[in-house]
Amino acid sequence: MTRLQHTVAFRLDSSVDVAQFLDRCRTLGDIPGVINLEVLEQFGTKNSFSHALSMWFEDVDSYEAYNNHPEHVAFVNETWLPNVAEFLELDYQRL
Repeated sequence: MTRLQHTVAFRLDSSVDVAQFLDRCRTLGDIPGVINLEVLEQFGTKNSFSHALSMWFEDVDSYEAYNNHPEHVAFVNETWLPNVAEFLELDYQRL
C-alpha cells in the first residue's frame, strides 16, 4: 500500500482570527478519505510560515476525491484564499 501525505505550510494575514481559522481547518478531517489530519504551529525561526496542515490518504484516488470534494472547494474559496498570505504545498508518498 502506498500512502500519500499532503502537507501545506502557511502564514496568515495579520488580521485573521487564528483560533477561528484553525478550527475551520480541523473540519477538513471530516471529509471522506482524510486520515490523521494534524493542525500544526511552527516553533522554529528558519522560515516565515506560522502553521501547517498534514494529512494522509490511502491512494491518489482518495486524494483527488478530497481535493475535488465540495467541502474542500468551499474551504479553499471561502476560508483559505481570503486569509492566507503565503503558503507552500508539499505532497509525498512513502517509498
